[in-house]
Amino acid sequence: MAGFWKSVNNVIMQADILLLVMDARFIAETRNREIEDKAIKSGKPLIYVINKIDLGSAKGMSDAKKAMNPCVMVSTKRRKGVSGLKARIMIEAKRFTRKRGKIRVGVLGYPNVGKSSLINMMKGRKSTQTSPLSCRTKTKQIVKTSSRLYFIDTPGVKPYFEKDQFKFMFTNVTDYSKIKNPETMSERLMEKFPGKIEQFYGVPVNDDKMETLEAIAVKKHALKKGGHPDTRRMAVTIIMNWQKGKL
Repeated sequence: MAGFWKSVNNVIMQADILLLVMDARFIAETRNREIEDKAIKSGKPLIYVINKIDLGSAKGMSDAKKAMNPCVMVSTKRRKGVSGLKARIMIEAKRFTRKRGKIRVGVLGYPNVGKSSLINMMKGRKSTQTSPLSCRTKTKQIVKTSSRLYFIDTPGVKPYFEKDQFKFMFTNVTDYSKIKNPETMSERLMEKFPGKIEQFYGVPVNDDKMETLEAIAVKKHALKKGGHPDTRRMAVTIIMNWQKGKL
């Protein structure tokens, strides 16, 4: 992670404009304050970009737009927001950099908020590797999207001292295959989003989340020898479906 932060710091120094990308489903949780502070201290123009707007709540996005300025809403999946983001970049460039030549745009944020997908959207075709799994981008990548705009992709990073493993799980920072205690995490996921998991799997809501997990395992035929529910395997599947946006 230290190497990733070095790459991010270099991009902040090299870029003319900075984008801080967040996930519309978890705007507060994916607003990387450490990156934001570094960007503000650099004196470079900072644009807040809310991605995956097709998955976020209208109220959450409206509140975010009031709290962060300038803020642009996009959906890389549906290719929405290309012209709005490009226009905002050019406004900020004209206002702050006064550059006539190429404009370098640094794309920053947590892992798996869609930084590489954003660059691909602006390019108009696939230029950088993307994946539903976190930490796909390992090194800095520079992509030309027009005669003037050059986007610099960076590895996703989390703040140095942040240790909330549940947050990392539900915001896709930690891949489902690397979760150490999937049963506990899936139970907490049910508690944080009441009824959502139960509705998806068609089981009743139960105050005892382990019993709910067992019911889901039975219904989905996730069983051990002897017909006992394989709650660990089922928990991993639940987290996988959450991270891949199926839930």
